[in-house]
Amino acid sequence: MTSFDHGNLIGKVALVTGASHRIGATIARALHAQDMNLVLHYRHSGAAAQRLQAELHAIRADSVALVQADLLDTPALPTLIDAAVDTWQRLDVLVNNASSFYSTPVGSVTETQWDDLMGSNLKAPFFLAQAAAPYLAQHHGCIVNIVDIHADRPLKAHPVYSIAKAGLVMLTKALARELGPAVRVNAVAPGAILWPEHAIEAPAKEYIISRTALKRAGAPHDIAQAVLFLIRDAGYISGHVLTVDGGRSLSN
Repeated sequence: MTSFDHGNLIGKVALVTGASHRIGATIARALHAQDMNLVLHYRHSGAAAQRLQAELHAIRADSVALVQADLLDTPALPTLIDAAVDTWQRLDVLVNNASSFYSTPVGSVTETQWDDLMGSNLKAPFFLAQAAAPYLAQHHGCIVNIVDIHADRPLKAHPVYSIAKAGLVMLTKALARELGPAVRVNAVAPGAILWPEHAIEAPAKEYIISRTALKRAGAPHDIAQAVLFLIRDAGYISGHVLTVDGGRSLSN
């Protein structure tokens, strides 16, 4: 077992799920800028993943591999980890970013919706972490889970999503105990960073921003920098949820 040199990420390997666009792509760019090699997972967004790979290869050739997988296919998740390891014969970081998000008001929730939201936000991160743990332990690597401030403060009309993210917070803490001292496990909880891909009316956006201490929305870069901090600079932090919400969680 070799030690993880936290100040030097050159040549280390990170697997980022849901990495083809939005926050996942920004995390990928931030880690790549630290000279990490990347394995970027996508499900349906193959064209976007290929564009991101081409963008990063223009900066540093042969530094990004793509893997396609449906994270709801639990038996295939160890194969996804194996594919990531086979690319560079090591794995140092797992970023569980992939997530489904949509409204599920009580009274209308289907079992399919439950399985989808729980699967992408909680079940897949657990089984990916379980499969990745032996490889991460070889280099004192780490896991970073992308959770949500709504894990603590449920979002109206989104009970299943909120429950799943609350479970991911506990998964973070439980795995920090289970996998330590060889592997650190932490999480980042975004607030108002990117609006959902479906429409939110302007008054609702203004209200959300008004509830933050900083009175402005954040940016994907803010999340990427938090992830980078937990990977590179937080060698004595494990089981922690780093909230990046502009002070939103301070509001009553």
